[in-house]
Amino acid sequence: MRRLYRSFFKRLTDLLLSLFALLLLSPLLILLALLVKLDSKGPVLFKQERIGRNGRVFKILKYRSMIVNAEHTGSGVYSGKGDARVTRVGRFIRSTSLDELPQLFNVLCGDMALIGPRPPLTYHPWPIGEYTDEQRRMFDVRPGITGWAQVHGRKEVEWHKRIELNVWYVDHVSFWLDVKIFFLTIFKVLKRSDNANVGETVGKTGAETTAQAETVPAEDKSADETVEAAAPVGEGTTP
Repeated sequence: MRRLYRSFFKRLTDLLLSLFALLLLSPLLILLALLVKLDSKGPVLFKQERIGRNGRVFKILKYRSMIVNAEHTGSGVYSGKGDARVTRVGRFIRSTSLDELPQLFNVLCGDMALIGPRPPLTYHPWPIGEYTDEQRRMFDVRPGITGWAQVHGRKEVEWHKRIELNVWYVDHVSFWLDVKIFFLTIFKVLKRSDNANVGETVGKTGAETTAQAETVPAEDKSADETVEAAAPVGEGTTP
């Protein structure tokens, strides 16, 4: 039954639920788009390349939450709470995770799932070629809007541990596990827990307990896979 869910019903469920959610939330999606546009100059959506299923690169969608060219302002690194480059609307949609809602379109198109490992950047925590064979197993399923690692620490978990959690999910995909993750995610979003930058999420080796500080580009909401790093100039400029 688990195999049938993973190979067929999971995608069917994602397709139907994402379509339903987009229709149901369309007034909110339009309102958020207007607020982002009116709050600051620039595109409504932020696009960024991420690594998806089988290592295929796709463009993830989020509502823009920082000023245009934020990566070229100041240090170019997201400095966490109080970063002046975050817009007023951006601060709210980051803290409530509403900036993630456009990823429902990614789910509808088949690039993502509702539940699955969060898709990492193409260069962070490291390029696809530097993942071990075991770590690359996290790309055996579609990446998700939320996942097992997100409900077990999210931004506080070091990347080697996150990938271990992602691989564990790949080995245990089931309908009831996805339901559990879904409701745990809602609980965490409502509590706004595990939503603060810790700034240190990449250990030098899997055995080290002390993580090295990151220098993730500006549009990153945090130093984990749920964040947005600033796209290269000219990228992510959808009106």
